[in-house]
Amino acid sequence: MPYSQNQFLTDLFNAAVDAADPETALSACLPAKPKGRTVVIGAGKGAAQLAAAFETLWQGPLSGVVVTRYGYAVPCQTLTVLEAAHPVPDQNGLAASAALFEAVKGLTPDDLVVALICGGGSSLLPAPMAGLTLDDEIALNKALLASGAPISVMNLIRKQISWIKGGQLAQAAAPAKVISLIVSDVPGDNPAQVASGPTVADSTGPAEALAAIRTYGIALPKNLQRFIERLPRTSPFVVTPDDGNEVHIIASASKSLEAAARVAEAQGVRAVVLSDAIEGEAREIAKMHAAMACQIVDQNRPFVAPVVMLSGGETTVTLGGLGGLGGRNTEFLLSFAREVEGRDTIFALAADTDGIDGSEQNAGAFCSGQTSVAMRQAGIDPSDALMRHDAWTAFDVIDALFAPGPTGTNVNDFRAIYITSSARG
Repeated sequence: MPYSQNQFLTDLFNAAVDAADPETALSACLPAKPKGRTVVIGAGKGAAQLAAAFETLWQGPLSGVVVTRYGYAVPCQTLTVLEAAHPVPDQNGLAASAALFEAVKGLTPDDLVVALICGGGSSLLPAPMAGLTLDDEIALNKALLASGAPISVMNLIRKQISWIKGGQLAQAAAPAKVISLIVSDVPGDNPAQVASGPTVADSTGPAEALAAIRTYGIALPKNLQRFIERLPRTSPFVVTPDDGNEVHIIASASKSLEAAARVAEAQGVRAVVLSDAIEGEAREIAKMHAAMACQIVDQNRPFVAPVVMLSGGETTVTLGGLGGLGGRNTEFLLSFAREVEGRDTIFALAADTDGIDGSEQNAGAFCSGQTSVAMRQAGIDPSDALMRHDAWTAFDVIDALFAPGPTGTNVNDFRAIYITSSARG
């Protein structure tokens, strides 16, 4: 390799992010111009970048509003960009939900609504049903984030107490046509799950939500549990496949992993895409990745070429009352580092493609077979840090955090396990 292992891994991450570039992704899916108005709405951590790209590509007048996470806004010429809290909602998110409903009010069949949706929209658009409050949505999000439940389950439950999720924003836009252009951050790319589907309904309802709550042992506040139990057992939202609306997945983990694989192959590194939809507890998924990497090394035969294993999806972290600093990608790597300790030909990067992993300002981290050793030399016990879910601190003390900043897109987690033919690469 002509450059460092970390630079190689960074190049793969950048290729994955570039494949989901808003302007590139949108250019292939621009709708036809309507007779009437074009209204843009949107939500997610990459919504502002999507809105700016849409303005660049669209030839004609526009109006509308999108909401993104604090610090993720970019300038738009016509569209209004609002900011709100993520991953726990706040009052500005409540105001943003109201602004989106206002934007689609009073439309006609000649008008077009373009919905730019990406990951993070669930928390950015709180809209509690009658009888509930913003504090209830905050409590729900905290309970879900601590539960370790997969994102599909979290969003299923969120829909039950919201008047914007589960396709209800699209219903409010009727009789205008709604075209949803979605950057998928969910395993399987189900558009109804991205941002809890504000413009895409599905057939799930309270019955499925209650079953999931039982299955995953989610400890909801009692008033929210009772609220969901009292809802009709079928979905309260009407699914109308013949309403003329359209849904397009314009970027996804699978497309991004393929792009990263092409960059690796061009560098003479054999690339294997394991899956774009891996879910499960981060530390356990790390053990699985580590076992595969160690098997390759332990086969003890000459490599035809170095190998990189790529995977995506969204792991989870069950806090269980404990909670240090970090996110699922740094926790994945802390567990991975313990499993590959002493193997000098294994290097890894795990990062969230939106640029933020958990609550801190890093996307993820780098690690190798020497990471656990370095942590102990710096006074950090990797096993203790993992038990306390304090991966950020462990990687920070050895200067191994990966912090590219907000990327403007979100196609979920990116993991690259690089196995070289020698410790030097």
